[in-house]
Amino acid sequence: MHSENNNVNVLHITMKKSALQKARASYQPKLPIALAGAVKVVEGHATQSVADQEAIKALFPNTYGLPEIRFEKNPTATPGKPVNVGVILSGGQAPGGHNVICGLFDGIKKIHKESRLFGFLMGPQGLVEHRYIELTAPIIDEYRNTGGFDIIGSGRTKLEKKDQFDKGLEILRELNISALVIIGGDDSNTNAAILAEYYKSIGAGIQVIGCPKTIDGDLKNDVIETSFGFDTATKVYSEVIGNIQRDCNSAKKYWHFIKLMGRSASHIALECALQCQPNVCLISEEIEAKNMSLDDIVAYIADIVASRAADGNNFGTVLIPEGLIEFIPEFKRLISELNELLGANKDKVAGMDNAQLTEFIMTNLSADNVAALKKLPESVARQLMLDRDPHGNVQVSLIETEKLLSGLVAARLEATPSFAACGGKFSSLHHFFGYEGRCADPSNFDADYCYSLGFNASALINAGVTGYMSSIRNLVKPAVQWIPGGIPITMMMNIERRNAEDKPVIQKALVRLDGAPFQKFASQRDDWAHNTCYIYPGPIQYFGPAEVCDQPSMTLKYEHRH
Repeated sequence: MHSENNNVNVLHITMKKSALQKARASYQPKLPIALAGAVKVVEGHATQSVADQEAIKALFPNTYGLPEIRFEKNPTATPGKPVNVGVILSGGQAPGGHNVICGLFDGIKKIHKESRLFGFLMGPQGLVEHRYIELTAPIIDEYRNTGGFDIIGSGRTKLEKKDQFDKGLEILRELNISALVIIGGDDSNTNAAILAEYYKSIGAGIQVIGCPKTIDGDLKNDVIETSFGFDTATKVYSEVIGNIQRDCNSAKKYWHFIKLMGRSASHIALECALQCQPNVCLISEEIEAKNMSLDDIVAYIADIVASRAADGNNFGTVLIPEGLIEFIPEFKRLISELNELLGANKDKVAGMDNAQLTEFIMTNLSADNVAALKKLPESVARQLMLDRDPHGNVQVSLIETEKLLSGLVAARLEATPSFAACGGKFSSLHHFFGYEGRCADPSNFDADYCYSLGFNASALINAGVTGYMSSIRNLVKPAVQWIPGGIPITMMMNIERRNAEDKPVIQKALVRLDGAPFQKFASQRDDWAHNTCYIYPGPIQYFGPAEVCDQPSMTLKYEHRH
């Protein structure tokens, strides 16, 4: 047994708290009424994957085609049995993760007071390396309604290999754990589905349940209406953007280029635009759909800068999703070829220094993609070619797209005599908001939603299912009207090309250009561009009227407005 008693355990001394933290500790998250007492399982129709049905079915023969389920109040309560549960926080932090664990703890204790919860430390690697702590009531109570993942830590280890599954099974059996809850994003929940399938195939008797986490907002569908953390993070970013806009409108002399989290989708940028009404907000999915080049994007921003300058307004704000460069068609093609080239030659390039690797890439790339690479500043080209994460992906968060765009806009305006002639001036400032929002104290919406997700996960465990994701629906209504249940994770999956291999993964939800949130934005952005229409959302409010404190994101409101 390797129960942790050193570095992570020091977190579980009694922590000093601010007045706000003390007040938040007493906040009781609201639960759907269906989870308030005994529940019964109502099965829906059998499901299928969102795409590549035959391929996904072949890979998941034991967990494919399961029905959606929902929970309803059960007038007849049946006594539960003690259950030992493991929990893992996986991937990047998102506000509300602690409340998922708190809801899970309260839920299994409601099933039976002798139930126990074990947290695996620093992500999936804690399961493989048998590093864990038992999460008891005093520990849980320290973390209610708090931000961060520090209760057990998180990590980005991927659970993909049989030896990892088998090593994890050893400690699960040693601790008599019969259910494992994995709290993570699309990759983590893909791993949860693979793990559930493997344990089911060998008759291990271990349930695996997922919870939808990512501030990026790209883990959702008709029954997973939003991922947790998105609401809080976008409210944090919108507060700071609003502050910048107020400063911008006061000083009247700077253009602020603001990069926001969102590697694979632009949900964060779109939500912040709806909340703040900036002069420019780029939506990666639109840029790809319109086949816009880097020059097109620069011309679009420069024209708005010039138009505002003609009215005497030499200031403004530009919102940029961090994954933008991967959506610009000329660079998407470049990145795709780079991924294939490096993925297919892993062994060959492993021992190369940077100069050798650069020469290898430039020699083997197609002429069009060499030309695209040469358009970029040397620093950005280097990041695309050389600076990859452990999984071989471009580290888009390190690419300073905000500086790239402002520099190109400045050059274009300098080459436009009419800009200076009308009194135009262009001074830019740069920001990247990412980590600022990942560990904030959850909004009331996220505090309620996350607690419900965890409590609901305990109901899924009690129902005996595996390979399911905790689902809470009807989120634009008051929390008591939310609809709890679960969906098979395989329902969300398709086959994608990853590092020169075809792999089953949860399909990312991109911004839909025909969706209500984007349509609302598109209908107003010309007015925002040329006029100063800024909104200053202010800080998250935890105490006060529900219309101030408990509102969901604008994205959710527009998507589910009936």
